Amino acid sequence: MPGRGTNEDGLVRCWRCGHPYAEDTRTVPRAAECAACHADLHVCRMCEFYDTRVARSCRETIAEEVSDKERANFCGYFTISSARGPAAAEAVAVRAQLDNLFGIAGGQTGAPSAPEAARQALDALFSLGESGRRDRES
Repeated sequence: MPGRGTNEDGLVRCWRCGHPYAEDTRTVPRAAECAACHADLHVCRMCEFYDTRVARSCRETIAEEVSDKERANFCGYFTISSARGPAAAEAVAVRAQLDNLFGIAGGQTGAPSAPEAARQALDALFSLGESGRRDRES
């Protein structure tokens, strides 16, 4: 069974966009970056020891703390994990669910802006008419 964030192929994938990392995965240089989105790859989010459920988000107990888990670092305990990074198909499915939740059809941005939508919701809630005054109930 593939790990979290991998496809059935088990390839190491970028933590940000899911693009496969084609280089030798035994050693990942500090300057390595994704060919698709140019995200750093020698980062905590790509490490076998990265775990947000533990202190400092690292299961390696003697490693120095790294404050930015998404930027290249000099950690000597870095071990690349094929179980990191979003699967491309999963990312597309999640995006479609979010678009559906917020009423965006096919990625279109025809929905009202946040302030307009908030104003419409308030007007509907308080039954405000065109004049901005509360409609009187008969």
